[in-house]
Amino acid sequence: MCILALMHEDLVPPDSIEGLTEEQIHPWKMEYDVKVSLEQMGHAVHPVGIYGDLSVLRGAIDRIGPDIVFNMMEEFDGQPLFDQHLVSYLELNRVRYTGCNPRGLTLSHDKALSKQILAHHRIPVPAFGVFRPGRRVRRSAKLPFPLLVKSLVDEGSVGISRASVVGDDAALAERVELIHRRTGRPAIAEQYIAGREIYMSLVGNERIQTFTPWEMFMHKLPEGVPNIATSKLKWSYAHQEQIGLETRPAELTTEEQRRLAVLSKRIYRALFLSGYARLDFRMTPEGKFYLLEANPNPCLAYGEDFAEAVEKGGMDYATLLDTILRNGLNYRMQL
Repeated sequence: MCILALMHEDLVPPDSIEGLTEEQIHPWKMEYDVKVSLEQMGHAVHPVGIYGDLSVLRGAIDRIGPDIVFNMMEEFDGQPLFDQHLVSYLELNRVRYTGCNPRGLTLSHDKALSKQILAHHRIPVPAFGVFRPGRRVRRSAKLPFPLLVKSLVDEGSVGISRASVVGDDAALAERVELIHRRTGRPAIAEQYIAGREIYMSLVGNERIQTFTPWEMFMHKLPEGVPNIATSKLKWSYAHQEQIGLETRPAELTTEEQRRLAVLSKRIYRALFLSGYARLDFRMTPEGKFYLLEANPNPCLAYGEDFAEAVEKGGMDYATLLDTILRNGLNYRMQL
């Protein structure tokens, strides 16, 4: 097929990674892995990098005439919520694309809205409160400490550190103000659920496949420090080594795996997700699963958690990309 690989203009990979370190490659590893793998599968791949100018995309579509757009954008014009509008633009132009549809992106990106929807469906989610810029921080009495404070819409652990878990109103107000100052967007404070952090990978549209549950471990985490995925943990190899970060298949009973798979499919459908997604859960010592976040279009880099979990579940990387392409071609747009 003729594929337009759509990505952020700063993440267009070079033709070769020879001589580059892992840290140099890390920011655009997904874009490189997807491009090279699709080419090895026999597709003609045309990388197109954009930031905030739709005319670049329009020109590329007219020039290339792609069979499908492989969408790797996580924002548009610096706004994390605008990727849903970018996909809507593709639909308006009757251009097929991979990944999640606009409705699923809209619902899942708003961490408060997604939790309201899931709570309506009786799916366990942490209690939460939303705090908007310019307003006084007032905590509901129904929102007990400790709380985890983060951006309402930003992805990739933006603004999350160990100090994000707060235990009193003064610390809550201070952390909310920091999120407002750093992002300019609302903050969400949600009940901190102690327990195991488990990720579930899903692929599909109407028919959904679940794969091996994946768990995050921090073997060298100091005693009393919450096991949360901070921004530093995501981007710093040195910090990952310092705390002994490891991710691997979660050791769950057959019944726990069954419950998690059923719950994950319910969430995927309730949020109108399509293409592929990663769901982030906390599992309490009592065995209850809480959905923390739904992540449509997660990182597809080879060797990262999503691809690893899928491969452990029986689907290799090339087959994963091929399945994502086919799901994009077969998705029924909301026309």
